[in-house]
Amino acid sequence: MRKTRRRNPYYAGPVSDHFDGTFFFNPEGIAPLGFRELLRWQFGGGRQRWPRSVPSPFAAVKPGLRVGGEDLRVTMVGHATMLVQVAGLNILTDPVWSQRVSPFTFAGPKRVVEPGIAFDDLPPIDLVLVSHNHYDHLDIATLKRLHAKHRPRVVTPLGNDTIMRRAMPDIQTTSMDWGERISHAGISIDAEPAHHWSARGTADRRMALWASFVLSTPAGKIYHVGDTGFHRGINYKAAQQKHGGFRLAILPFGAYEPRWFMEGQHQNPHEAVIGMKFLNAAYVAGHHFATFQLTNEAVDAPTRALQDAMREHDISSDRFRPLRAGEVFDVPAV
Repeated sequence: MRKTRRRNPYYAGPVSDHFDGTFFFNPEGIAPLGFRELLRWQFGGGRQRWPRSVPSPFAAVKPGLRVGGEDLRVTMVGHATMLVQVAGLNILTDPVWSQRVSPFTFAGPKRVVEPGIAFDDLPPIDLVLVSHNHYDHLDIATLKRLHAKHRPRVVTPLGNDTIMRRAMPDIQTTSMDWGERISHAGISIDAEPAHHWSARGTADRRMALWASFVLSTPAGKIYHVGDTGFHRGINYKAAQQKHGGFRLAILPFGAYEPRWFMEGQHQNPHEAVIGMKFLNAAYVAGHHFATFQLTNEAVDAPTRALQDAMREHDISSDRFRPLRAGEVFDVPAV
């Protein structure tokens, strides 16, 4: 009997070097581990206990309306959510203002620090980048609020637009495959590979794409990745060869333990520093730590490990900034 091919509910398109007609995948990469390995991790011990509340050393801020000229400003909201102000545009990355990153409002990883910008204090938002569909990056509740108040353009990899339009039929979305380029209000946006995976539930794993983004602006180039495994630095080297280096890279460096489970999806601080060097990035805004406990390491472990990695690679502390909620980073000109 012929086996019926599984249907992808989010995307239908031609087969490529990272799409087999149903599932997306990382070429020559590490596939996400299965349910048995998940149980081994969850019941294997080693999970450090986080405090219920971790106040940021920075107070919540109310950003200015716009930044122009050669200026480039990044304000940390929390986790992978940042306000990037450049070239007169206000851009949000992976916006999450919800208290939990979960399909449920009553269970799942809970925020331990309040957002660094209150939602009502946001300036007009022009553009939103959503890197993939995991709940700590694609938050429908937040996107609904942004859509109602700001009506931004949302740029996201293939298939994720379907998820958004089911909740907001009139949302303005642009979906991109790896290697594609679009323009928006005087800047260009390239979608580039990241080493990760996707799922909103148990039956849709790898059915929507994940990506990094390159923003080419009059103030310089910006590389943003929401989640990625290091993948031997392949994607970083390719981005540098294609785009020639970056004024700013926005890189994750938390949620990486245990390594046997997380290696293919979350790079660790040492790998993030090497990634900075491979990208030829002048500065880094570090994220994906000290907001939601997703993995085993202690709440302060990523920043301590990052300091060790920067010393090892002779990177000064002003160049790789692990941003806390409410912290503002005016990125120096290059």
